[in-house]
Amino acid sequence: YQRLAGRTTNEVLQLYAARDQQMKLQRSSGVTQLHGAIKKRLKQDLKSLHSFALELSKDFQRQSKTCLYQVLAAVQGIQLQNEAMQIFQIKAFDLEQSLQEVTERYEKEKQKRKALHNSLVELRGNIRVHCRIRPLLSFDDAAGYSVSQDRQRNFSEKVAYAADDETVLVKCSRPGHASVNKTFQFERVYNDLESQDAVFEDVAPLLTSLLDGYNVCIMAYGQTGSGKTYTMLGPQLEGNLAFSIEDKSELGIIPRATKEVFRLISEKPPGSYWVEVSVVEVYNNEIFDLLAKDSCGKVFGVKRDVVTTREGKSDVPLLTHETVENASEFLHLVNKGLQLRVTHPTLVHAHSSRSHLVVTLTITTVVFGDNFGTLWEDEQTSQRLNKEASCTFPQKMRDNKSNSSSRASSPVQLEAAEKMKQVKTRLQLVDLAGSECVGMSGVTGAALRETSFINRSLSALADVLGAIAEQRAHVPYRNSKLTHLLQDSVGGDAKLLVMLCISPGQKYLTESMQSLGFGTRARQVQRGQVKKKNFPVLSKGK
Repeated sequence: YQRLAGRTTNEVLQLYAARDQQMKLQRSSGVTQLHGAIKKRLKQDLKSLHSFALELSKDFQRQSKTCLYQVLAAVQGIQLQNEAMQIFQIKAFDLEQSLQEVTERYEKEKQKRKALHNSLVELRGNIRVHCRIRPLLSFDDAAGYSVSQDRQRNFSEKVAYAADDETVLVKCSRPGHASVNKTFQFERVYNDLESQDAVFEDVAPLLTSLLDGYNVCIMAYGQTGSGKTYTMLGPQLEGNLAFSIEDKSELGIIPRATKEVFRLISEKPPGSYWVEVSVVEVYNNEIFDLLAKDSCGKVFGVKRDVVTTREGKSDVPLLTHETVENASEFLHLVNKGLQLRVTHPTLVHAHSSRSHLVVTLTITTVVFGDNFGTLWEDEQTSQRLNKEASCTFPQKMRDNKSNSSSRASSPVQLEAAEKMKQVKTRLQLVDLAGSECVGMSGVTGAALRETSFINRSLSALADVLGAIAEQRAHVPYRNSKLTHLLQDSVGGDAKLLVMLCISPGQKYLTESMQSLGFGTRARQVQRGQVKKKNFPVLSKGK
């Protein structure tokens, strides 16, 4: 302000204007410099950005080419894989075709081999042996035993398997020893999943032999609790052992065989066959007639004896034979007999059978004329002879109660009587009591005595088979009432099928091995060709 002192107003204004102008120039120069610096920096940044973009573009191009090459390589690989897959599918299809052809040829050869084997069995008279392995059940643990937990687990371990439909595989192991696999060969082996239908399917062909003139015997063998009664009869029901259960698939061999026999008979001319049934049990080496009746008509077991006839056949005098006309009547009689069968609970089985059950169907075939083997030449001849038979042989003849004078009262009837002959064939269905280890079953008192008789009778059966296999001069049939009763069937007068039943658990390994050994020895028995009933048996009225 001192500089402005003494100056005029115009001078002051001029000074301010000059100052403003100077400041504007200074600001303009600074802006120009700043603009130049910014422009220079922007040029540098744009140049750097351009260089970076070029580098990025080049890198992208390189990576794109690399990815393109990889995609092309992958496409080519996929194409090669597709071609290889097509080639593989063609080869797989060819292999499937070849496998199917080989399988079909194998099945055909297997059927041929089985047919040849059956023919060989027929010629040699070998015993057919089928083996059935039951499933593991709830009582297959170590209940009743004071053993360690490890051993309890071992008890329930499965050691017996069906390797195929003809081979049983058993894993034998002992503490401190390596496990050893043993195999057993039989005509048929059923695993634990196969049904009653599958079992009977292989049994049914034998029944046709009955009407062809052969005796047939089907026998269930095995240790107690192995499923013999289930296989032969079906599931055991509490209180009443009726066969009329809702699930028909659970029926055993005995009811199924009876239905099949009557089905076969229904295809024959009426009146040409009739069927009689007997039911006996072998208990404590004594034979009991389970169809015998008291004076009031009530069924009760009567002791009988078995004898050898002059022809060398076994026979039970006074044994009750009931005539049945269908499967229902048969099952009704068998159910009555089963009510008298002795059972006793053991640690192994709650309904252990204490006796051997033998159910016998005797089929009488009525034969006319001299041409035996051709029962009926044509339908008219069949009807004529049936009419004569109905006049000559009333129902009383079947009961063997009518006398000879009442059977032929005219020349026509007498001629028909002389032409009529009978051929008897027999189907024996046997449910053997199971062999027992006393230490395992825990029986005492009377049950212990029953066990002793059971084991002795089964040993006698094994001795008989051994004697037949070795072709000894003497076969000890009379060492047991069981073998004496089954003498004809075991000795070669019948086609014999043994249904071997075993338990799969480690707990029963010893008993299973014994049963498998019995079955193996039974297969080796050669009894000679079973004889056909090709000779007529004259009726008593002759």
